[in-house]
Amino acid sequence: MTTHPGTAPAAPVQAGPPQRLTARLWALPEIRWAALAVLLFAAGGIAQLAGAPAPVWWALYLACYAAGGWEPALAGLRALRERTLDVDLLMIVAAIGAAGIGQVFDGALLIVIFATSGALEAFATARTADSVRALLDLAPEQATRVEPDGSERSVPSGELRVGELIRIRPGERIGADAVVVDGTSEVDQATITGEPLPAAKAAGDEVFAGTLNGTGTLLARVHRPAGDSVIARIVALVEQASASKARTQLFIEKVEQRYSIGVVVATLALFVMPLVFGADLRSTLLRAMTFMIVASPCAIVLATMPPLLSAIALAGRHGVLVKSAVVMEKLADTNVVAFDKTGTLTEGTPRVAEIHPVGTISGEDLLRLAAAAEHPSEHPIAAAVVAAAHDRGLTLPAAADFDSAPGRGVRAAVDGRLVQVGSPILLDTVTANLEAVSQIRAAVRTAQAAGRTAVVVLVDGIPAGVLTLADRIRPAAPSTVSALTRLTNIKPVLLTGDNPGAAARLAGEGGISDVRAGLLPADKVNQVHALQTGGRRVLLVGDGVNDAPALAAADLGVAMGGHGSDLALNSADAVLVRDDLSALPAVIALSRRARRVVIANLIIAATFITVLVAWDLLGHLPLPLGVAGHEGSTVIVGLNGLRLLSNRAWRRAAGQTS
Repeated sequence: MTTHPGTAPAAPVQAGPPQRLTARLWALPEIRWAALAVLLFAAGGIAQLAGAPAPVWWALYLACYAAGGWEPALAGLRALRERTLDVDLLMIVAAIGAAGIGQVFDGALLIVIFATSGALEAFATARTADSVRALLDLAPEQATRVEPDGSERSVPSGELRVGELIRIRPGERIGADAVVVDGTSEVDQATITGEPLPAAKAAGDEVFAGTLNGTGTLLARVHRPAGDSVIARIVALVEQASASKARTQLFIEKVEQRYSIGVVVATLALFVMPLVFGADLRSTLLRAMTFMIVASPCAIVLATMPPLLSAIALAGRHGVLVKSAVVMEKLADTNVVAFDKTGTLTEGTPRVAEIHPVGTISGEDLLRLAAAAEHPSEHPIAAAVVAAAHDRGLTLPAAADFDSAPGRGVRAAVDGRLVQVGSPILLDTVTANLEAVSQIRAAVRTAQAAGRTAVVVLVDGIPAGVLTLADRIRPAAPSTVSALTRLTNIKPVLLTGDNPGAAARLAGEGGISDVRAGLLPADKVNQVHALQTGGRRVLLVGDGVNDAPALAAADLGVAMGGHGSDLALNSADAVLVRDDLSALPAVIALSRRARRVVIANLIIAATFITVLVAWDLLGHLPLPLGVAGHEGSTVIVGLNGLRLLSNRAWRRAAGQTS
């Protein structure tokens, strides 16, 4: 396999729990060999500095060659069989040539750089593949099929056929895409739609495989085979989008073929031509090896990698995990950013935004009674109402005779009064106080038009008021949108599965004008492709399973680390570990600065190589001077790249976006 930075394919590994991370690392042969090469290189360096006999540290360096170099050597030979020449083979030849003229340290350093880069990328690729496969585990292995005679039988979900009936009990994951024929419940569909609130389900409504049933029992008819379920299509979309991406390369890799051929041809010519005219074999070989050393791309490799790796380390210290040097380089090309809504631009949990009491009851009493009734419930709306009461320092009385009805709400006895909290359907049961009913219906319409959730409260059967719930925008969202607009000259776009009213309200608060709402996972992929027209580089930020196909389809995907799904985290190219949106424009600015440092380093490295090569070709370059010039350029570009490790570099990047 090739060991170019950022392009190494990975061997498949078995999916495992997070606590088995070490075992998963060592399951990859690339990581085992790279670690061994690094250890041998370090041991050789220590032995050399300690004054050990030369055979000792030579043996350690040569063992490093073998551990880290056999895979790129094999990849280079395979490429040679296919009549192509790449830097893999050139690296091995240069390393061997360095050892042949006594510069074994130089060759070992080159081997370690390539082996380590390839190992890191192999692990990142393997984790993504595992995550895609693990997504299918969301759908339960077993489902309860209702036979024609009315009996029930547990069968593998994959055996369910279109038209068969399944029984879905409270708390179960749904085994197939189906249409409800009987029963009511609320289903958590966050894996599909990304929305935090469960959806009420009754006869005629569709339910999806892998989603979680609430407290009711449903009878549903399967209407899609397992291979065509929404969750299976999400898996397919992720795999297709990942496979359709062009092979990613660092800038320097794009010219590796011509560079490799040029160096090999020049070295052979420098060796063969003098021999044809009767030159001495030893001096000719020494000159050719000197040329190979000074022309080898050590400085060019270090010109590229240290700035990018330093930028990755700096971003990591500030809460942004960038998965590879390729990603860090590509961030600089971003010219349009798209956001998911729930959990990305918003905090992802509903909160009480407004309280509308009706009649003589106060807003504080309305919230206190509603929170007391909701306290025994585990519903997200209940959690929001109770949290709002606690935030206001209210003391909640005990609730008795608690009961909940899927799709309707809860009821309980609080302070000797019957309190009902639920959907506006509750108003259909009220026959008195029609003026209060009219006021509440008007408040419900206003809330729903703004994309908010309205919760009706009845006390002893009399309308008492409305609680309006909304997902809260992240505090950093408006400033992040402004900063990204300045960086890219294009306003960010909102892509969401939520309804247009809620999306438009949230987008207005965040300063986004381009809103594309009501999108399923496949629709988000299509929208990403539409944004990519004209050669634009799209960066998508999301957090859920439903965002994973679009994250894979975008030029770059960024996941929210706080509550992001495993699939989103592993499909993405970078992760905002602390869910801090303000770090996004800063890391893009940092990437652009890293690119400028890379270009400066390439100019320095190319200048040194050109001077040394010209000296060797046109005159007589002493080997020690050639090695000194080669190593000097390597040190200069390496130190220049390491400047990006300082916190000052992050402050400068963040300052460019403010």
